[in-house]
Amino acid sequence: MADVLIQFRGVRKIFGPKIVYSQLDLAIERGKALTVVGGSGVGKSVMLKMLIGLLKPDRGSIVFDGQEVTKMDSGELSVLRQRIAMLFQGGALFDSLNVRDNVGYGLEEHFRNKMTRAEMDERVDWALELVGLPGIEQMRPADLSGGMKKRVALARAIAVRPEVVLYDEPTTGLDPINTARVNHLIMGLQRKLKITSIVVTHDMKSAFTISDNLAMVLGGRIICAAPAAEFQTSSDPRVRNFIEGQAPVEEDVETLLNA
Repeated sequence: MADVLIQFRGVRKIFGPKIVYSQLDLAIERGKALTVVGGSGVGKSVMLKMLIGLLKPDRGSIVFDGQEVTKMDSGELSVLRQRIAMLFQGGALFDSLNVRDNVGYGLEEHFRNKMTRAEMDERVDWALELVGLPGIEQMRPADLSGGMKKRVALARAIAVRPEVVLYDEPTTGLDPINTARVNHLIMGLQRKLKITSIVVTHDMKSAFTISDNLAMVLGGRIICAAPAAEFQTSSDPRVRNFIEGQAPVEEDVETLLNA
């Protein structure tokens, strides 16, 4: 039986008149890489932000390792964010800080009373080594290429030794070589650190490269969740259209809500 680490059940999220999720149901297995795909604006990034408590669902349940995320207070959410790290779409590096301070930011936030400065510096060095960027600690974000910024942001995410890493469009804006490098890093970190990976992307080539499982969002819900091989050969026309880059068949969310 699958070891489910994260479970979304009956989650609904609305922004004003826009229904992002009418019924989000998704199980995510421990130690696996899940990629979430779907068109722009369907709520893929919203799902990640709800998981770490940056956004609250309007109804439904989000369970992480047996704990209900939607009922956590600020202290409990702080502990959760030590276990779940997020790589934001643009990297979100602080321009005023050098690479060492950027990578060590999460350590300062969560472990300043548990780790010495020397231990933090050692952890930063370890994280930069893992992403293939040793020796750049004193550089500034403005001096880095797009691919290097992504890798520094990834180093910051893994520096806290999380159990889960969330990747929001990790290869957007990268050339094919850097895209392949980031994909290789995602797979390598999952194997080496035995983490659970949740990736949001539009890049189907990357999705099939890095994923154990895929899920597709359309019409306010998950319309297909399956192992990568099954997803790739799905006969569902909506899934096939997305994989092949054709215009998706949109669903009427109001009809779903009233069903």
